Amino acid sequence: MHRRSLLTAALALAVAGCAAPSGTPTAGSASATAGPSGTPAVRATIGLSYIPSVQFAPFYVAEADALFGGVAADVTLRHHGATEGLFTAFSSGAEDFLVAAGSEAMQARAEGVDVIAVSSYYQAFPAQVLVLDATPIRSLADLRGRSLGVPGRYGESWLAAQVALRTAGLSEADVTIVEVGYTQVAALTNKKVDAVIGFSNNELVQLGTGEAKPRALPVADGTVPLVSVCLLTSNAYAKAHPQVVRQVVAAVARGIERTAADQSRAIDLAAAQIPGWSATARPNAEAVLAATVQLMALHDGAFDPALDPAQWTAMGRFLDSAGLISASVTPTDAFSNDYAN
Repeated sequence: MHRRSLLTAALALAVAGCAAPSGTPTAGSASATAGPSGTPAVRATIGLSYIPSVQFAPFYVAEADALFGGVAADVTLRHHGATEGLFTAFSSGAEDFLVAAGSEAMQARAEGVDVIAVSSYYQAFPAQVLVLDATPIRSLADLRGRSLGVPGRYGESWLAAQVALRTAGLSEADVTIVEVGYTQVAALTNKKVDAVIGFSNNELVQLGTGEAKPRALPVADGTVPLVSVCLLTSNAYAKAHPQVVRQVVAAVARGIERTAADQSRAIDLAAAQIPGWSATARPNAEAVLAATVQLMALHDGAFDPALDPAQWTAMGRFLDSAGLISASVTPTDAFSNDYAN
């Protein structure tokens, strides 16, 4: 697996300064109730893919507020290294939970990884086609004959590009795909490409804080047939420790709610986790966190961790029909709402 496009190098420079060492838990890793006398406590290591970021603020809030203290397990937050594969630690058993896109989880499951989604994280889909306002591109169909920048042919960005092309009735042959790495903002503003795939809580924010006037085009009409960031675990772990999974899901949901309710404090807590943090990063962090909270789609301050079965079914069909998955996956095998109550 390749590095996810959720956290781009641009955000790393703007917010984090530098990456955390591979496999390093956060400084305030939470330890919960130990197991019965004579038995080891259950471990619950949560993999936060790649560098510390305000996009993970709900986990830092949950840790700071001892929300994981109600989990009957030793809870640890673990950030991946910059070159670590998304599912490497999870597949090896070094992580018990993982924060990653549902689409990536379904691809991994098709390749034999025991992974299931047990909670939503982003309820809206963040990847969009971004263009400059001055461009004649007004709809996805206008991409015909033009260049589209993507980090690479992998991850959420690449899947979003495939959805966008299908929505427009185009094929890859109708556009020029340019792999720009994690430099979508520079590639677009320097006019190296006509459009890029970017995230509403990342590249769109960065473009909006500069002189460029960006415009975002949804990759699909209505609900996108892809599931974005979720909380994942393995079916084996969930069956062995169902109550722990429920408690972790509940703690993360409360962390999301507290983050949304006091975003300034959430940024303060995130700043303590981010190497190289400085006050100059705060305005960007505020905008990123506000956009991230929007993706979580709280209702009257409450976060519903339940996953949408219809969206998972639509995703399975899309990935299969588009040849973006190595084997068909039954959607109900890839997610469960049994732990979201």
